[in-house]
Amino acid sequence: MNEKELVGIKVVEYIKDGMVVGLGTGSTAYFTIKKLGELVRNGLNITGVPTSEQTAALAVEQGITLVDFKDIKQIDVAIDGADEFDANLNLIKGGGGALLREKIIANAASTFIVIADSSKGAEKLGTFPLPVEIVKFGSEMTSRKIAELGCEPKLRLNGNQPFITDNGNYILDCDFKKIESPQELEKQLNMIPGVVENGLFVNMADRLITIENGELVEKTN
Repeated sequence: MNEKELVGIKVVEYIKDGMVVGLGTGSTAYFTIKKLGELVRNGLNITGVPTSEQTAALAVEQGITLVDFKDIKQIDVAIDGADEFDANLNLIKGGGGALLREKIIANAASTFIVIADSSKGAEKLGTFPLPVEIVKFGSEMTSRKIAELGCEPKLRLNGNQPFITDNGNYILDCDFKKIESPQELEKQLNMIPGVVENGLFVNMADRLITIENGELVEKTN
């Protein structure tokens, strides 16, 4: 069993009967959804709120009942992976292109649990290029404004064409090298007209499940 599978299955211990669960996107959350599907087939009663069309398709395949945001008052637990995390449990997310929906769902959850393998830990965020979701209109100007904050934005491609998010937007992958103040950068980015959301998740994770020295560890904020 690899690290992604270990942490993806471990987090299922926090899911109880009757919960509304935010279902993350990506290679680690995949194992969580597969395990939840197995438990649902054995009698666990949950409803899921998916962070992407890809996750929705997997959840339906696994027999997990999905619910629309408009039909719920709250999400009990949201579970998602991370592309990078620091010692304060600040995150970079969006490598899979679902950062906007992931942030909406994490923010709506009573508890947000992050699952990540050991390779995702960093002293300071920024080694992983920061995804920023932007509207198509004026995208070149938006990119230039983002570059003024000290990075090299690159338009994410899908083959030879721009990658399009589930929300119909572009993503810029922004190489900041080291992000000294994630909280400040998050605000600066979101103040630029044309930016929809960015992949910095600051002070949002309640718990992190990861691997250190080959052992499962849990960290809390």
